Order: sequence, then C-alpha cells, then structure tokens
Amino acid sequence: MPGVAADKNQEKQQIPLLTPYKLGNFQLSHRIVLAPLTRQRSYGRVPQPHAVLYYTQRSTPGGLLISEATGVSETSGGYLDTPGIWTKEQVEAWKPIVNAVHAKGAIFFCQIAHVGRVSNSGFQPNGQAPISSTDKPLVPQVRSNGFISAEFTPPRRLATEEIPLIVNDFRVAARNAIEAGFDGVEIHGAHGYLIDQFLKDQVNDRTDRYGGSLENRCRFALEIVDAVTAEIGAERVGIRLSPFANYMESGDSLPEKLGLYLAEALNKYGLAYIHMLEPRMKTAGEKSDCKESLLPMRKAFKGTFIAAGGYDREGGNNAIEQKRADLVAYGRHFLANPDLPRRFELNAPLNKYNRETFYDPDPVLGYTDYPFLEETE
Repeated sequence: MPGVAADKNQEKQQIPLLTPYKLGNFQLSHRIVLAPLTRQRSYGRVPQPHAVLYYTQRSTPGGLLISEATGVSETSGGYLDTPGIWTKEQVEAWKPIVNAVHAKGAIFFCQIAHVGRVSNSGFQPNGQAPISSTDKPLVPQVRSNGFISAEFTPPRRLATEEIPLIVNDFRVAARNAIEAGFDGVEIHGAHGYLIDQFLKDQVNDRTDRYGGSLENRCRFALEIVDAVTAEIGAERVGIRLSPFANYMESGDSLPEKLGLYLAEALNKYGLAYIHMLEPRMKTAGEKSDCKESLLPMRKAFKGTFIAAGGYDREGGNNAIEQKRADLVAYGRHFLANPDLPRRFELNAPLNKYNRETFYDPDPVLGYTDYPFLEETE
C-alpha cells in the first residue's frame, strides 16, 4: 500500500530528530543523544550494578549514549561517588554496564574527565591540594536546591613539566575505556573543569607556554586530543566544549573567538564529533536570553556537531532541520524520561524531573524509577 508507506515517511520527515545519521563508523537510528549526567551513585568511585538498569533503560537500537563524567586519575574527582576508569577494578565494573547497553543495540561513549580545582583536599590523595592551571581559589558552590554542596580547597598550579603526566592520564583512561568495551570516549573540555581552566582567560593566569595567548591556552586541550586520538583512533574520540559558559568561575572574554579557534584546530584530527553547549546556558541549569549562537563553530567544524543545553522536542527538531546541529543531546529530559525518543515520536507528555534526587545516592530513587510511557497511561 504505497499510500501508507508515504504517510509513514511523511511522519518521519516531520520529526527530524528521528531521522537516521551516520556518525563515522556508527549508524545511528535517531539523533537524540543521552547527555553526560553526573549521578553520584558510583560508591567508592567504582561503577555499580544498578547503573546497568539506568543506562539500558535509556538505550535504543542505534541510539548514542554518553556516560556520566568519569575520572581519569586519583586526583580527578571533586564530587562524592563519581566513577573513575583508572584502576583495573573500575574497568571491570564498567564491563557489564557497557555489555548491557550494547545488547540493546546502542552506542556508548565514556566521558573522561578531570575536575581540576573544582575539588577539595578531602577528595585528593593524601589530602593534597587539587591541581589546576592556576592557584586562584573558587568560592563555595550552592547547588540548585539551595544547599552549599561544595567547599573548595585553594588549588595548586601545575608546573609546566607536570602537564604531560596529566595528558598521559587521559590517554590511559581512553585505552581503559576501550578495554571496558566502550565504543569511544568524549574528552570533557567544558563546564569549568580542568581543561576549561586552561582554555578560559578568566582562570588561566599562566606565563608559560600553556598561558597567555589563545593558542597557548588551547595547547593543553589539543595535546590531550593528540594523545587520545593516537591511542584509540580519532573516529572513537569526541570532545565537549562550553566556550560561552561561565560555570565554576570559568568565563572567557572572547568566547566566540575561543570556540572558533578550537573548532578549526580540531578539524585536522577527524574526530567522531564536537559536542558544544549552547551560549544560552551561561550557568549550570539556567537558560538565559542571548544573541550569541553556535552557528559560527558549527560552520567552522567539518565533522559531526552535537548541540546541547536547554533543548525541548521542538527546539531539537528545529536545530536538525535548520542544520544548526547533526545531533542534539538531552540531559534532564532524558534523565526523567528513559523512553525519550519514543515520547518525542508520539509527541507524548514528558515526566517532570525532580532536581532534589539528581545527586541522591539512592540506587533507585530519582535514578531508575521514572516511569515509561506505558506505565503512565
């Protein structure tokens, strides 16, 4: 019945988010990506069995998932119970989670991260100071629920000769991620964490070859990309960037120039993708009106472009239709709606997310207990 087929195609065309996409060697069935989301349920920094259900609930055949930020070394953490991937135990703990996601037919990238100065001595080996590009301290952080959630120890500025050691931590973490079965890694270069602390001129006050000029401030990030792509292959590597954001007192005076420089510098690698935060997300979880756009970076970068930050169904469809992005990452909506692609397909109502349980250590509450569509009907 050609009429029926045409109608079905018509519906697909009306939902750009549900069109297939070729991400390098990976064939995606839709363009809705699970954004990396810190959940703080990896007790003792080791991924737990309850993560199997969490990630598989959000897995679809040909869907792309990006893991929560995963530490590259023992100095990389700044939040309670966030996972790592630098020990054998952690690698082994990730394996059943990755296998379960693959059994659902999904593609899984591990976001590898180092928080830098967004930490305190309690999270550091031997109670030492956190490391950063700078020794400028951070003010205490107030979480979205109004509580002071973090006090920060003034950081220690990395010596020039120590920086290759940190680059190597990212390289080893990438190798470990592949050993754990992940399809690739996303380098976390955003949100005021260590790489961002080098990129942004409001934090980076160095006078060596990692500070000062735009080129120097981007050197650390590009050395990490160099090392990681050499280790596991560029087609398995993405990077997340937030040039416009001012998370953790990490703003830049010329964010568009920074974003453009990085987009152009990254072209030579043949990365899987760039994942960029919308300029409207200046601070964590808050959308603001702004005239800046990711379009210049999107045009400058020759590969797959993932946009994130404050998207709903209509916004995501528009971004794909207008070619402002190839893929759209969803965080809070995907957290609260494990079947988000299906809900978008049917234009069904969404579960509301509960901020109070985003970082609750409970292995079920606010984690795997959000209902699927058929459970709410």
